[in-house]
Amino acid sequence: MDRIEIEGGTGLKGNVRISGAKNAALPVMAASILGPGENIILNIPLLRDITTMGKLLAHLGMGYHQEDDEAILQSENITSIEAPYDFVKTMRASVLVLGPLLARTGEAKVSLPGGCAIGARPINLHIMGLEKMGARINLSEGYIHAKAKKLKGATIYFDMPTVTGTENLMMAATLAEGETLLENAACEPEIIDLANALISMGADIEGAGTGIIKIKGVTGLRPLHYKIIPDRIETGTFLTAAAITEGDVTIDNCDPVHTESFISKLRETGSEITHNSSTITVKGPARPNSEDIKTMPYPGFPTDMQAQFMTLMTIAEGTSLITENIFENRFMHVAELKRMGADIKIEGATAKVKGVEFLKGAPVMATDLRASASLILAGLAARGTTVIDRVYHLDRGYEKIEAKFKQLGAKIRRIKE
Repeated sequence: MDRIEIEGGTGLKGNVRISGAKNAALPVMAASILGPGENIILNIPLLRDITTMGKLLAHLGMGYHQEDDEAILQSENITSIEAPYDFVKTMRASVLVLGPLLARTGEAKVSLPGGCAIGARPINLHIMGLEKMGARINLSEGYIHAKAKKLKGATIYFDMPTVTGTENLMMAATLAEGETLLENAACEPEIIDLANALISMGADIEGAGTGIIKIKGVTGLRPLHYKIIPDRIETGTFLTAAAITEGDVTIDNCDPVHTESFISKLRETGSEITHNSSTITVKGPARPNSEDIKTMPYPGFPTDMQAQFMTLMTIAEGTSLITENIFENRFMHVAELKRMGADIKIEGATAKVKGVEFLKGAPVMATDLRASASLILAGLAARGTTVIDRVYHLDRGYEKIEAKFKQLGAKIRRIKE
């Protein structure tokens, strides 16, 4: 397995371009099942999760080709309705083929999902919604087997907002008979992006980005030609990198509106931030101020930025409280940060972080995607050398991350195994 080595202590300076959002690209790729013909997706990141989704769609009978940031998906023929365990175990988002497969072919067999080990993320809400739309669902031998000659519109209330659940049912509802209401729906920018992509295919959708989404079923959809939004989590990660290294970085091809909650918190820690519609410039403080956060569904503070913000707080002046409200097992990076000298104590869903003057380079191990990013940030700020093992997690969600940090002046290299 590859490792990343970082010699810390360099203030990052320069410009960096943000890639397309992985968490928007994956559902849009799944949506291409619904539009028979040549589907073209632009601004798509070159990542392991994207490649996995492409291979899964190819397994279903689709053509898939990606060159740079453009993907072409040929969906004239769907020859298989099964998403096998070998694909789904590595990436939870593979479950997103369930809704569109069922809507287009009347049947879908999808393995129960895997992905990062950051806590239980059950898909019972997906199943509940499809059953309300008339699907017959059997759970057996680790697979969801769904059948429906024709899905019917229904009113579906989510006990808690679910991003992939909202996406799966929104896609399924586009070809259902009648009107579907999704209540207490997720409001993330990636939901809006998927809705816009589906609308470009001829879907009738209103309310995406609010708690109530209305979908009127249509008889068919055309292929899509769509450009993915920038990745707000990659944006937040580079914002933090500038802040933690006392850097001066301009972030291009981003959407500041999508990172408002994070920018607000970062300003409170002492960073100077200016932006226009697609660019953010951040100047990091000599030492950040401590600031408390609580992760919440969008537009609250994103759980996917919790580990990165905690890393910034490890060298802040004072003590901060980091409360994780989304996933119950998302403090696995704490043990590794403590190896680098961080002072962190966990009490239930809250981590108490007492800032130290500096972190020290150490060998550490990545446990999940965002934890990996937090260890990169710690290494950039630390005194000495940090070696991060198991960085394959990074390749699931960050495109050419070490190359992007190098162009900002970081002393970082990948060690191939």
